[in-house]
Amino acid sequence: MNESRRIKDLLYEQVARIGKAACSPKRLELIELLCQGEKTVDMLARETSISMKLASAHLRELRAARLVETEKQGKNVIYRIANRGVADFWVAIRSLAEDRLVELRLALEQMAIHPGEMAPQDRNSLVKLAKKGEVIVLDVRPANEFEAAHLPFARSMPLEELKSRLAELPADKTIVAYCRGPYCLMARDAVDLLRKQGYDAVRLPEGVAEWGIAPVR
Repeated sequence: MNESRRIKDLLYEQVARIGKAACSPKRLELIELLCQGEKTVDMLARETSISMKLASAHLRELRAARLVETEKQGKNVIYRIANRGVADFWVAIRSLAEDRLVELRLALEQMAIHPGEMAPQDRNSLVKLAKKGEVIVLDVRPANEFEAAHLPFARSMPLEELKSRLAELPADKTIVAYCRGPYCLMARDAVDLLRKQGYDAVRLPEGVAEWGIAPVR
């Protein structure tokens, strides 16, 4: 093997480490969760419905590929994405899959429970309307994720609190609910609840990762 070939093989091998680290569905879900903000292994295990042992093993693979970082805080080890590029990678690979895989597009269509459920505005229009108070942008993720990063002019109202806090929402405004992104069901469930209570509500399929908003540390 000549020197040129050896170097090329080495380069592609290093790039392939990213693909190998992200080849598991659960690891992709872990990346998506960490795009919302830093979390402990226990939190990640609960969110992904896997054991602490398995979550730790997946996180070790992601850390070995430099996709996630850790920090010791007291008795807990905190995980976070290594940088903004990791979130961009997640959005890019997910978008490519949606473009190329018919099965994935069909699965996404089945997530919609109401005709016209998706928010029709582009980002600039949505921000302008929210700034003027003409629509209410509702973040239905857990409060700690809202604190780490959220869309412009959004209000935090976690899904589990939504029913008890309906009185805080104006009845004459369109409510645009969002959560962790297109694969998250919290916003869909929020829209369903709001519509049953007589609110004009739509779901925004994008979240902070799609908007390029990095969690604070």
